[in-house]
Amino acid sequence: MADFRLILADITRIALMELPLETVALFSLKLAYETEDQSPILRDDLMMSDYQRDVFGLLVRRGDVEAIQIKVDECLGLALEAVGGFDTALGRELHRLAADFGAAQAMEQLDSPLIALKGYLKDIQ
Repeated sequence: MADFRLILADITRIALMELPLETVALFSLKLAYETEDQSPILRDDLMMSDYQRDVFGLLVRRGDVEAIQIKVDECLGLALEAVGGFDTALGRELHRLAADFGAAQAMEQLDSPLIALKGYLKDIQ
């Protein structure tokens, strides 16, 4: 019974983290590439192939904090450019939130900065 609970806890942890990771990537790419005269960028678009939920899920299962941070940082770099870089209020805040996310050393430390990033990117869409 204890093994089942551990497996269920792992599945829940993975599911609770992979969707926000994919969402941060999606919102970042939307900021960088989406324009009003084009159709919106969706989760199944080709540009999302390296940032889809199953890719993040694999990294979460492995506990590979560094690889997760690298993937998210790629997207955040594009979003930072899209908001005007470090010289803007939006850019400074995005950079601060990205630094908090990048400072995490363990999977459990990613949750709070990830939620903050997701909320901020959603707000500035």
